[in-house]
Amino acid sequence: MAEDQQLPRYRVLTGPDDDSFCWRVSEALDLGYALHGAPSLTFNGDRVIVAQALVRNEG
Repeated sequence: MAEDQQLPRYRVLTGPDDDSFCWRVSEALDLGYALHGAPSLTFNGDRVIVAQALVRNEG
C-alpha cells in the first residue's frame, strides 16, 4: 500500500492525558502501529502529560 510506505516506522505521541490522546493512539494502532513499551507520565504543574512510543512493522 503506497500510503503505508510514507509512514515512519517509529513515532512517539505526546500530550495531555485526555480522551484526545487516547484517540490519537487508537488511530495509530488502526494504521498498523503497535505499542512499544509502557507509556511515560509526568506532571507539568497543571496536568498529567503522557508519551507513548509506537512502532510499525513493515513486513
